[in-house]
Amino acid sequence: MTNQEAAIGPTFDQLLSLKMDMASFTADWLHCDQLSNYVARMVSHDRRDPVRHSNLLSSALNELLEMSFRSEANDGEFVCNFYRCQETERIELIFPCPTEQRQFYRKIVLGLKNRRAVINYCNLITNDAASDGQAILLGLVVNYDAEIQIRDLGIGTLAFIVDLPLERLLN
Repeated sequence: MTNQEAAIGPTFDQLLSLKMDMASFTADWLHCDQLSNYVARMVSHDRRDPVRHSNLLSSALNELLEMSFRSEANDGEFVCNFYRCQETERIELIFPCPTEQRQFYRKIVLGLKNRRAVINYCNLITNDAASDGQAILLGLVVNYDAEIQIRDLGIGTLAFIVDLPLERLLN
């Protein structure tokens, strides 16, 4: 079983995979918005409320893409894989990331697994010194009921695996 198969699990079906050179991706900030809108429209067409689903997904995905954009890495490949299992969408972002930043993200993801997420999020968004990455990931947990995993794939590459149960979210 490969690392990717282990990350996906047997019940998730792959819907879409995008790959591009990291330098091309980071050449323009608008790529984050363009990719998130494109992917969201592509995979939301068969949901109960495709427009609502696409809007929620596009917002969440855009935040994740902006995190990978900020990695400031220009070498390597950017990969966005998209999977689905019933009501859950899974986004897997793989991108080059400096060692310090990988450690920083790992620490953030470990801190997401506590019962004080809402309190921590409220404290975080009122603090001007808070990091963007921490606010983004905690925001996904609080606002989207996301489950987030992180994997250091070695050779300067990081993978975020984010499960979003968008179909069961209330307005």
